[in-house]
Amino acid sequence: LDDLLQESLLSSASGYSNYRGILNWCVIMLVLSNARLFLENLLKYGILVDPIQVISLFLKDPYRWPAACLVIASNIFIMIALYTERRLSVGAIGENVGIIIHSINLSTVLFFPVATLLMVNSVTPVGGVLALAVYTILFLKLYSYKDVNKWCREIQHAKRLNGAASRSQVHYPGNLTHRDMYYFVFAPTLCYELNFPRSPRIRKRFLLRRLFEMLFFMQLLVGLIQQWMVPTIQNSMKPFQDMDYSRMIERLLKLAVPNHFIWLIFFYWFFHSSLNFVAELMQFGDREFYRDWWNSETITYFWQNWNIPVHKWCLRHFYKPMLKRGMSKWVGQTAVFLISAFFHEYLVSVPLKMFRLWAFMGMMAQLPLAWLVGRVFQGNYGNAAVWISLIIGQPIAVLMYVHDYYVLHYGGEEPAAPVLLS
Repeated sequence: LDDLLQESLLSSASGYSNYRGILNWCVIMLVLSNARLFLENLLKYGILVDPIQVISLFLKDPYRWPAACLVIASNIFIMIALYTERRLSVGAIGENVGIIIHSINLSTVLFFPVATLLMVNSVTPVGGVLALAVYTILFLKLYSYKDVNKWCREIQHAKRLNGAASRSQVHYPGNLTHRDMYYFVFAPTLCYELNFPRSPRIRKRFLLRRLFEMLFFMQLLVGLIQQWMVPTIQNSMKPFQDMDYSRMIERLLKLAVPNHFIWLIFFYWFFHSSLNFVAELMQFGDREFYRDWWNSETITYFWQNWNIPVHKWCLRHFYKPMLKRGMSKWVGQTAVFLISAFFHEYLVSVPLKMFRLWAFMGMMAQLPLAWLVGRVFQGNYGNAAVWISLIIGQPIAVLMYVHDYYVLHYGGEEPAAPVLLS
C-alpha cells in the first residue's frame, strides 16, 4: 500500500463538509434547550399572552394612541418642503433663503415631537417610539428631497436634466407635485429620485403572503415579549439593585436568547414582510432592503448590509459629501456612526423621558469593536464575533434602560403592569 498523507477528520484542513453532522447536532441541541426554557417559562408564569391588553392600552385614552395627532401634523412639514422647492424652481427665492427655510423646517421636524412628548405625560413609551420613528424617517426623506432638487437645479444651469430620456420620465421641475411628494413619503426608501424603478403590476398572491406574514409575526412578537421578555426583565431588577454580579450575568444570558430571537423576527417582519408589502402595493421596483448581513465577518460589513435604506442615505447624503470636502475616510466613518448614535439615543431616551446615553455609547463602541474584530478575527471567527456582539450587546442595553426606568418611575419597586407599556 502506498503511504498517503491523511488529516484527521476533525482538523480544519479536512474541510468544513465533514462538520455537517456536528452542526446538525448543535442545531438540535439548541432547539431542545430553548424548548426546555420555554416550557419552564410556561410552568413558572402560566400563559401571559394577552393581545387585548395592548389594544385596550391605546383605546382607553386618545392620548395613548401611537401619537396619531403627531403623525397627522407631520403633513405641515411636508407641505413646507414642497412649497419651498417650488419657489426655488422658479427663482422666487434665492438658494440661501431656501437653505434657511429647509434648515428651520428640518430642525422643527426633529424637535417638535420631542417637545410634544415631553409635555404630554400620558403618551406611552411605545407610542412615543412610533411617533419619533415616523419623524426620523420624515427627516431623512425631506433632507434627501432637498439635496436632490438642489442637484437638479445645478445640473439644469449647465444642461437639461436627462435630455435624452424618454417622454415618460419626469424632469425637473415637473417632479414638484403633491403626487410625487407623497409617493416618495410612503415609498420604502429614504433616497429621493425623480424616476423611481417601478414594477409592471401588483402581484396579489405576493401581496397577500406578505400581509399574512405581517399579521402573524406582529402577533408573535407581542406574545413573545409578554410571555418571555417581560418576566425575565422584571426578575432582573433585584440583582441590579443588589449589585449581585453573578446573578446579573445569569439574568443577562437568560435575556439574550429571547431578545435575540425577537430581534430576528422583527428584522424579518419589518425589512422583508412590511417593506415588501408596501413596495408591492406602490409598485416600487427597488427591493434591496437588506443584504447577507448574517455572513458578516466584520462589524463594518454588518452595519453596511443589514439596513440598506439607511446605509444608502448615509452614503449618498452624508459620507460622500464629507469626502468631497476633503475629509478622510476615517473621519467620515466616525461621523456616520456619530449621527447613527444620535438617532438611536433619540428614539430611546425621549420616549422614556430619561437621558442615560446607553444607546449612544453602545453605537460609538462599535468603532473600536469594528477595529478589534477586523484586526484580530478572520473568516468564521470574525462571523462568530459579530454574532456574539449582537446576541450579548443588545440585552445589556435593554437591561440598563429598563433598570433606570424602574428606579426613576417606581423607586426600584416592581410595578404591576409591564413597565414599557404603562
